Amino acid sequence: MIIMINGAFGAGKTTIATELLIKINDSMIFDPEMVGYMVREILPEDIRKKESRSGDFQNYELWRVLTVETARKLKEQYGKNLIVPMTLRVPEYFTYIFNGFKNIDEQTYHYCLKASKESIFERLRNRGEEEGNWCYQQTDKCLKAFEEHDFGEYIKTDHVEIEDIIKTIVDKLTCRASYHEHSH
Repeated sequence: MIIMINGAFGAGKTTIATELLIKINDSMIFDPEMVGYMVREILPEDIRKKESRSGDFQNYELWRVLTVETARKLKEQYGKNLIVPMTLRVPEYFTYIFNGFKNIDEQTYHYCLKASKESIFERLRNRGEEEGNWCYQQTDKCLKAFEEHDFGEYIKTDHVEIEDIIKTIVDKLTCRASYHEHSH
């Protein structure tokens, strides 16, 4: 199983992923941001500038390819369920990665955490982000993308306890797993 946890920076992806790790047997967290840091270090400056003027490594085709291939290798090598927290707001990138994951494991599920701009900013402040930094700058773009495009299942996180969000996801996964077993 591959569980994608999407949402704006500050929506709670890492917190939810860490809690899911406890609840879902035989699982591990795969953070594609690590792949992005590696790609950004490897690519020469001229390619980086050409492919991503903003410096967002999601714009690098190599990041998208390696994110899917890394997930494939992790599944092959270790056979664990993958919990994948990442912010995906560009529909084409989301589709590429979701479909790539689905080719690796038919039981690939995606949940997009939604929160108000105020909640997101408060969470960013609470985790020590500097006001106005890159994470803050992405908030409006993410919220707009999640409104205008279909990113699958949305889970509201405003004024909702972490345990309740986890329970919602685990319940959805349990329903899907039993459906998957019965349909095969």
